[in-house]
Amino acid sequence: MNPVQINNVDHADLRVKPLAGGEFGDAVNQALVFPAEFEELQREFAIVFRRRETQLQAFALLGLDRDENLFLADDRWTSRYTPASHRRGPFSIGMTRPAAGEPTGDPMIHVDLDDPRVGDSDGLPLFLEHGGNAPYLDHMSGVLRLLYAEMGSAPAVYAALDDANLLTPVALTIDVSEDRRYTVPDVLVVDVERLAALSGEPLERLHRSGLLRLATLALASLGNVQLLIARKRALLDATA
Repeated sequence: MNPVQINNVDHADLRVKPLAGGEFGDAVNQALVFPAEFEELQREFAIVFRRRETQLQAFALLGLDRDENLFLADDRWTSRYTPASHRRGPFSIGMTRPAAGEPTGDPMIHVDLDDPRVGDSDGLPLFLEHGGNAPYLDHMSGVLRLLYAEMGSAPAVYAALDDANLLTPVALTIDVSEDRRYTVPDVLVVDVERLAALSGEPLERLHRSGLLRLATLALASLGNVQLLIARKRALLDATA
């Protein structure tokens, strides 16, 4: 990798082709996701939680077999929404050297010059011909801002859901056919009975904090397991 901070002098003519694919890390059966994405995600993906050392993280289910992304076709995602952790492509946030007396530097956009999508003549420009950010760079700035903010705030949000006793550990059993069953182990999901039993002050508190909405979105997303099954069946039929 060769991440460098973007500027409109050295990279005035740089183009990046927004491609997806296994070679770019998209061939995975789960994608790291964040609370700000839940509304978009719950329309297509099942959202589950996992414990990672001392904190919880949320993931969207993408496939059932190892390294399988059923929402990936050739060099593009077939879903209407792409998780931000994958939409960022070769871009990342890097911190500048802190000024004297400052504890940290400022977050700045970096691009990996070794990524094969970077420098492609058919790619999208990062800067306008006469100065200023091109629409593609503005879009990527928004994606990176979301990731930067959510990576700092998401653990506390998930911990609050856990403290409210709304998450329950399960082993998801997914039957694709009579002779093909998958198990997704060691995940947590929103417990429908605990959510429905909320009332009074606890319910009001979760509503005011926005946690009730997040829990409802995550719970509703589990219906998308059926869409995942349909995609898997279509793949099996196509390769039979």
